[in-house]
Amino acid sequence: MDRFRRFDEAYYHRFYENPKTRVITPEEHAHLAQFVLSFAAYNQIEVKSILDIGAGIGLWKDWVKKNLKGVAYSGTEVSQTMCKKHGFMHRDIARWRDRKKYDLIVCQGVLQYLPDPDVAPAIANIAAMSKGLVYVEVTTRQDLRERCDTDRTDSDIHIRNGSYYRGILNKHMSFVGCGLWWTKELDPPFYELESAS
Repeated sequence: MDRFRRFDEAYYHRFYENPKTRVITPEEHAHLAQFVLSFAAYNQIEVKSILDIGAGIGLWKDWVKKNLKGVAYSGTEVSQTMCKKHGFMHRDIARWRDRKKYDLIVCQGVLQYLPDPDVAPAIANIAAMSKGLVYVEVTTRQDLRERCDTDRTDSDIHIRNGSYYRGILNKHMSFVGCGLWWTKELDPPFYELESAS
């Protein structure tokens, strides 16, 4: 995993820990986590296990520990530093598939760092481990141009169109909306107009 050497302490300090340069605050992240879990609860999707791919500084881990008693949380990281610091599994999602399945899989800010040949296997692995609900966040060309604060957002990524990711994701999952996807292996529990598909 030498190709992930750039994910050292300086990287995480700049983009996630330093209040002057971080891309998201713990409070902003808490709103996201609350939204995802409230969406699941509203749709009667029981979340007893969460897999956090690219767990970083542990924002999801901390939120789950504080707010979801009895939920099994697992995190993966390519950064040895973050694995040692937070107890994550050292895994590359393009090359790893757990035998277990998870009620919720979070893949936030990961896919844009993978080279083209790794994106499709990563998404296939995520879909194969999913019991249903997946949250995906990825920075696209349009995001960098129109939405992101470029002083805080890491632009040293593979810059791709959203259609590139949608094309691969749609092979395995159905888009629900707001970054949420549902595995095609199961019938969706949503009303027709509550789903983007």
